[in-house]
Amino acid sequence: MPATPYLRVDGARLWRNIDRTAARAAAAGVALRPHVKTHKSPEIARMQRRAGAAGITVATIGEAEVFVEHGCDDILIAYPVWVDDASALRLRDLAGKARLAIGVDSIQGAGRAGLFLGDTDVEALVEVDSGQHRSGAAAGDAGAVAAAAQRAGLRVRGVFTFPGHSYAVDGPGRAAADEARTLREAAGSLRAAGIEPTVISGGSTPSLEHTDTDVVTELRPGVYVFGDAQQWELGTMQPDDIALTCRSTVISHAGGRLVLDAGSKALGADRAAFSSGFGRLLEHPDARLVLLAEHHVVADLGGAPLPPLGSQVDVVPNHVCSAVNLTDTLHVEESGNLWAWSVAARGRND
Repeated sequence: MPATPYLRVDGARLWRNIDRTAARAAAAGVALRPHVKTHKSPEIARMQRRAGAAGITVATIGEAEVFVEHGCDDILIAYPVWVDDASALRLRDLAGKARLAIGVDSIQGAGRAGLFLGDTDVEALVEVDSGQHRSGAAAGDAGAVAAAAQRAGLRVRGVFTFPGHSYAVDGPGRAAADEARTLREAAGSLRAAGIEPTVISGGSTPSLEHTDTDVVTELRPGVYVFGDAQQWELGTMQPDDIALTCRSTVISHAGGRLVLDAGSKALGADRAAFSSGFGRLLEHPDARLVLLAEHHVVADLGGAPLPPLGSQVDVVPNHVCSAVNLTDTLHVEESGNLWAWSVAARGRND
């Protein structure tokens, strides 16, 4: 067995999560384009594609390069890519190997992308802000951005958004409603500019079951493959859906609490405003992780018996995407067998 701490994947739960979400998309008559920044693993991307995914979503050109190298041939970089000489060369190379689309969210950015890529097969989707207030044009401006991209020589595929404000206790349903309203307006803005959107793309894991598939034609969730403590505490995934944990060793009972060898360098340091602590313990749902250091995490079991020194427990990271990006290897266990998958796109933030 690997030395702790290590990221352990329950293979059966992983397959179940992949199949359930693929079936949901198919039943709704929409495409599934999962975001692979969650797992960064070509093996899991292949599982998703075998289950019916139309393609994959990535966050960076570097991630796209890794997944194209491993056989993925339909990729959306769901990010407002600012194209320059160096990135244009990389995007051109990718476009020669796979169907490729990038995000744009401004007239200037769209025009610049067209200047560098207008003679290629790279397509554009206009990103719109549906309430997270991160990136994305206003819905009513989507047509002008799309027209700028088209004038510059890019074929415009449609519009997309990320309802990231679904990550709140009352967020999933509200964010999905905002998403639908925003995408409907954005699609109308494209049509008013004489551009018919063939793809209207949205979706996040928390808002997935609330997504209005009468509006959205494509879903891009990511975390659903593994789950994490955020999904558990939002109620969007149950403990028996959690497919990735950090296997950790009990190293101390100092202060009458459980001290484990998995700290922020294994779990990540993310803690949302609604989180009850620095993660959860899968087998001890009433426990709370009350202190996080680089190589320690301390759990308060509320008076329950402490697992013995030297025993192992499974920690559910708050944000699985961050935890995965901290390791080179996922250790997969299924039916008594254990094998390793490379986190091939780890660190490809370029």
